[in-house]
Amino acid sequence: MIGRVSAMAIDCPDPSALADFYAELLGLPVTRRDAHWVVVGHEPPRLAFQYAPDHQPPEWPDPARPQQMHLDIRVEDIDAAEERVLELGARRLAVVEDDPDDLFRVYADPAGHPFCLEYPATPEPPG
Repeated sequence: MIGRVSAMAIDCPDPSALADFYAELLGLPVTRRDAHWVVVGHEPPRLAFQYAPDHQPPEWPDPARPQQMHLDIRVEDIDAAEERVLELGARRLAVVEDDPDDLFRVYADPAGHPFCLEYPATPEPPG
């Protein structure tokens, strides 16, 4: 091993607003906030949001503007989680066609980055 992930940095036009969105979504505190850099979470890997004045959000699934990155977020109640993320400013992007049980839903955060809510059909393996 060479190292461990300390943080995942996400470019956006408003780091404070996007950090607040993910802090609420994940139930984690904002642990650092300045004009151009905001961090969510105490333990690595943390999420960091950095100011990018010329940020061009993805237009998933358009390959001309690919998703760049996305987070998969496991939830206990996918309908309740969807309602809450929409209230926080997310927008639904897609229904996953090969998911007949509706266990996976794709959204864009307020800055346009895709993320998925997933409902665990089976318990996640330990470790």
